[in-house]
Order: sequence, then C-alpha cells, then structure tokens
Amino acid sequence: MKKSTKNIAVVLILALMTVVMAACGNNANEANEANSGAGKDGLKIAIVTSPSGVDDGNFNEDNYNGILNFIKNHPTATVKAVREETGDPAAAVQAVADIVADYDVIITPGFQFAGVSSIALENPDKTFILNDAEPSPVGDQKDFDNVYAMNFAEQESGFFAGMAAALETKSNKVAVVNGIAYPSNVNYQFGFESGVNYVNKVYGKNVEVVELSGYAGTDVTGADVGGNYAGSFADEATGKVIGNALINKGVDRIFVAAGGTGNGVFTAVKEAKGDVKVIGVDVDQYDDGANGSENIVLTSAVKFMSMNVEKALNTIVDGSFKGGNVVLHADTDSTGFIKEEGRHQLSEDTLNKMNEAYELVKDGKIVPASNFNGHTPEKFPGL
Repeated sequence: MKKSTKNIAVVLILALMTVVMAACGNNANEANEANSGAGKDGLKIAIVTSPSGVDDGNFNEDNYNGILNFIKNHPTATVKAVREETGDPAAAVQAVADIVADYDVIITPGFQFAGVSSIALENPDKTFILNDAEPSPVGDQKDFDNVYAMNFAEQESGFFAGMAAALETKSNKVAVVNGIAYPSNVNYQFGFESGVNYVNKVYGKNVEVVELSGYAGTDVTGADVGGNYAGSFADEATGKVIGNALINKGVDRIFVAAGGTGNGVFTAVKEAKGDVKVIGVDVDQYDDGANGSENIVLTSAVKFMSMNVEKALNTIVDGSFKGGNVVLHADTDSTGFIKEEGRHQLSEDTLNKMNEAYELVKDGKIVPASNFNGHTPEKFPGL
C-alpha cells in the first residue's frame, strides 16, 4: 500500500513538472512573439509630420493612407497624427521624443526626422519607420534593429516628369519648382533635368530648363544645386510668385515638387492664360488640377509610399520585421508616373516613349542623376 502511494506521488510530481515546463515554454514563446511583433495586433501607431500635416493631399497624406490601409485589415490597431509645426530637425526629433512612450510604432515622413535614431537606440522595444531619411549615425552605428528607413529613388520619378514636360511642351521651356534642397528634393530636380536632356538627345528636341535667379538651392553638403527653391514646403505665397515668374518667362510645363508651397504654383497656373500645365509629385494630383471644366495636371511623378508603409506595418504583425536602410526603385514598382486612363493628359506618342524608357530604368539601363550617385543631369548611364 505504501509502495503504491509512493508511486502515485512520483507520477503526480512528474505530471506537475511537465505542466510547469510547458507553461514556461509557452511564456517564453509569448515573450519572443512580443519582442518580434509576431502575432501582435492592436498596434498603437503614431505618425509625426511636417507643418503641412496628414491632410496635405500629398506626401504626408500618402504615408498616412498606408497606415489607414493597414488598419482596415487590422481593425484593433489605432493611429494618432501629430503635426510638428516648425519643420526644424531638432523640433522634429523632440516631437518624437515627447510621445515615444505611448506608442508601439512611430512613423516619420521627412528628412528632418533623421535624428530619431538616438531615440530608437534608447527605446529598443519601439519600432520606427522612416521615409525619405536614413537614421543619423550614433557614434559608429548606422543601422538600428528597430528602425526601417525607406528612401525612394526620386530621380527615377523625376526623370519621367522631365520626359513628360519635354515631350509635351509647346514653348520649349520647362521648369521644376522645389521646396527645400533636402536630398529627396534634389533627386527630383536632377531626375527632371536628366529626363529633359534624354528627350533632347534621343528625340532631337531643344528644350530649355528655366531657372530663376535668386532661387538656387543649397543641398545638405552646402553645394549649389541651382533649380527653383522656395526654401519652404509650406509657403503658398512664394510658390505663386515663383510660378508666375516662370510663366512670364514662357515656361509652359512645370514640375512641382514643393509640398504645400506647390499649391501656390498650382494657383498661378490655374490663373494663367494659355496652355500651361503642371506635373504633380509624390502622389496622383490629378484631382488637385481641376480648374472649372479643365484640368491643369499633365501627369504626376509618384513614389508608391502608402503601399510600402503598409508592407512595413504588416512585417511587424507577422514577425518578419527587419530594421535597415533601403532605397526603393522602379524594379519593385515603387517609383514611376501616373498613366491610368482619365488621370493624365499625355498624348499616346508621349505615353509610348515614356513606357519604353520605364522598362530601361527598371532594367538599370538608364540611371538618372541624383544628389549623390556620382552622375549629373548632363552625363548619366543611358544618355
């Protein structure tokens, strides 16, 4: 009887140990899932933007739409939009620091947010998604496990804007208007100029890229990059002044890469007499071009940002998130131009020529100039 009781006790102890070990194993798995994001729903997301906010109809809003698309498929997730009122890099980083404790994921569209890397290092349990910026180095560290920094090859989209302008101009005078000479904006400018030069050489045109004195840009290295820079992404009045000045010089096709400042250029073109058109940027701006029964938007040079923001958020949920600094190109359908019927006013001939060039860009046979790729708008692979 005692022997039997002893055996029962041993069996019970072994069973209890098995349950405890299983529980420990489950707890460890749950901890690993929590750390990796696997199976994590109900994400608390914040997006911190420049002064133009998430309803700018352009760059910030497209990033925000990527979050909204993610929430449609993950309805327990939430998003808070925070507007940083100055656009100053130090203030932008402080705006992130002020809220980092309250959110799982913080999305920051804009070059001014590069300095959030220091916050990311101090908060390894938080995830950061940067757009248009690589995280600033902290000491010797340039990559961060909890930071996914996506940049786009804006020079590719700008190239197609340049092609469209050069192929469609009637006056043979075109221009690009920019906000601030951050790398992404200079990429658009150099890409545009590359596209115009490509059309001039390949199709025998003689199109001039017009620059106004007094509006040359200075990039982050202090180099003079020329162009027409307003010095702000939120100055409609200056945008209109630049737009009118270009129109007065005979420019009839204007690529507008200036954020909220670009609204002033749109207004100038809408008020202009004659056949003057703009090329939108970042997103499809055709609706913004409505002008009575007409439309002033020729096409738009785009970065497919919302798609990539949504993809990044999905990796957090499925546990495949990986920090790193990436540049997205046409080969992933991340850059390009608007060619859907009813959303552009390109001729069939122009569209065919741009589609042919698009394949060459995808294949790496055309590599437009950018701020730091070592090429110039006058000399780049494919020209």
